[in-house]
Order: sequence, then structure tokens, then C-alpha cells
Amino acid sequence: MLGIIRQKVGAGGASLLRTRSAVSALRSYSSAGKEMTVRDALNSALDEEMSADPKVFLMGEEVGEYQGAYKISKGLLDKYGPDRVLDTPITEAGFTGIGVGAAYHGLRPVVEFMTFNFSMQAIDHIINSAAKSNYMSAGQMSVPIVFRGPNGAAAGVGAQHSHCYASWYASCPGLKVLTPYSSEDARGLLKAAIRDPDPVVFLENELLYGESFPVSAEVLDSSFCLPIGKAKIEREGKDVTITAFSKMVGYALKAAEILAKEGISAEVINLRSIRPLDRSTINASVRKTNRLITVEEGFPQHGVGAEICTSVVEESFGYLDAPVERISGADVPMPYAANLERLAVPQVEDIVRAAKRSCYRSVPMAAAA
Repeated sequence: MLGIIRQKVGAGGASLLRTRSAVSALRSYSSAGKEMTVRDALNSALDEEMSADPKVFLMGEEVGEYQGAYKISKGLLDKYGPDRVLDTPITEAGFTGIGVGAAYHGLRPVVEFMTFNFSMQAIDHIINSAAKSNYMSAGQMSVPIVFRGPNGAAAGVGAQHSHCYASWYASCPGLKVLTPYSSEDARGLLKAAIRDPDPVVFLENELLYGESFPVSAEVLDSSFCLPIGKAKIEREGKDVTITAFSKMVGYALKAAEILAKEGISAEVINLRSIRPLDRSTINASVRKTNRLITVEEGFPQHGVGAEICTSVVEESFGYLDAPVERISGADVPMPYAANLERLAVPQVEDIVRAAKRSCYRSVPMAAAA
């Protein structure tokens, strides 16, 4: 490790790669030429950034010989060798600390957690070592590191492998927290995270890895990069705003299709970035639709939805025509039984019902009785 630190820190030319313009990321990428899975999008982003910058390296459990627990790092060991694709022991606190130390010395580590539940073993390094160092050094020390891996509920993996940590990490100054949904998100946001001078928590979703999404030629270009802190309006609407991130964006879009058949036009916002949060896009939408529904997999108390609701109450309260609706996971550890697991995470029908309530289209409970 010390050898590659000495070797790579001197490679000053790589800094020019950080100045790639993000202007192209503000274009509209509606013309889809092909489809790509989220897994391949993440793999290609890692490959291209490692090729472009010799300071970038990947480390984590089974990222090398096994090519990643979810095959995100497939082919990278053969291409870049064991100095830049490092298999680690099962010791999150150990290899996360090594990664932060490497970032202190000018490298750009990408630390993979097999699940973000295991990041709890390393939270001291993430929060106290990575997130706070820039402020505590009066801006003299940058920590360009990415912590990435699957986050939130999967299927049948129990409470200790199903926790959503979006609101946990988003509450900490010094971190940036990104939550990709589509293949475009995965490529553009991971590239942005790797190029960023600050620590980034990159929350993926296990159930999205195998899903395919349309991607345009611009998205496939090696210079493609999405701006951190900017949400995307996935579907325009005029009656109700629905905010979501990660897997819940897909649920929100399905709900919007159902609502459209019943005459309700829903605007769906893919947050993409939890910290910084794109408050301006959210508030602009609410001022147009006059209604808000937030959707997330995490627990209801102190969640991402609660922060969004606060922002709207503070900045756009006078525009609301109905109470804000928050949809979240149940306030219990994730059950193992499939039937209980389904009840513990938001479903499409939950979003539909909330939208109808917000638009005063649902049947009152008294009348239904």
C-alpha cells in the first residue's frame, strides 16, 4: 500500500482529469440508443475512472479474485492487477481506515462494503476520520474517498442486512450521500463521486443491480458525469409531487402510471443526491402541484422524507393545498418472513392511496364503513 501511495501521489497530471466539464451533465439524455444493467453501469464507471486516473483504486472483501460479491468489479483485477484491486480480510474497520489513510496521502480509494449494514463496523473512520478532516484542518486536507455498496432492503436477508442508512449518513456534515436509481444515475453519479475531493457515501440497491435501463450515447461517453446535488424530474405532472430515491423511484413511476389512468397527474422526482439535497427542485415542483408525497424505504422517524417535509413547510407552506404525506418503511427491524417483509417496506399501492388522499379522491373512512 505504501508503495502505491509513493508511486501515485506524484502523478500530478491526473488532476487535469478532475476539471472535466460538468456542463454536459446538464443536457437532457432522452435519446436512448441501448440498454444497460445497473451492474454494468457501475462496472464501466469504475473501469473508466481507474483507466483515466492511476490514483483510483478499489478495495474490499472479495472485490478481486471473486470479482465482487455482486460482480460489480468483474474483470478489474485482471486489467489493473492486485495493487489497484485489493482483496481485504473481513475487517471493515481495518480496510476502511487504510482507505482513509490512503486518501489523506492523495490517492482516490473506492471502498466497497458487501452491505452497508457492515459499514457500522467502520463508522468511526467514515465519520470521525473522513467526514470531519477537511473542516478540522481548515480546508488544508481533502479526503477524496468513496464508500459504496448495497443499501436498504433486498429479499429474505433479515434485519441485519436490510437497513437503509441514507438518513444516517445524510445527517453528517462533511459527507456527500448519493443514491442512484437507473443505469444513467449509476454511471454518472459514481464517476462524480470518484472525482469529488470530499468523502462520498454511495448507496446502491442489491435488487437494482440486474435491472436494465435505456442509456444514450452521451451516457456511454467516458466524459459523462452527473452533477452532485441535482435531482432529476423523471416524470412531469401537475397534481401532486412524489419524491423518491433508489429503488423507490421505480415504485413511484409505477404509481404515477396507475394514477394517470384515474385522472391524477403525478410529478416524480428522483432525488439522486440526499446530501446535498436539491431543495430548489423539490420546492419548485410543490409550488406547481400544491401537494407532496415523500417515499423512502427507511424508518419513518428522522428520515429523509421528514427533512424534505421540513424544507417544504419552511419555504413553500403557503402553496400546499393538502397535508404532506410521508411513506416509509415500518418502524420495526426488517422481518425475515416474506409476507411480513412485504408489509415492512413501501409498496406501489401505498403511494397510490397517498396520492388519492392528497388529491381528495379517496373514499372517506366513515363512508367506507
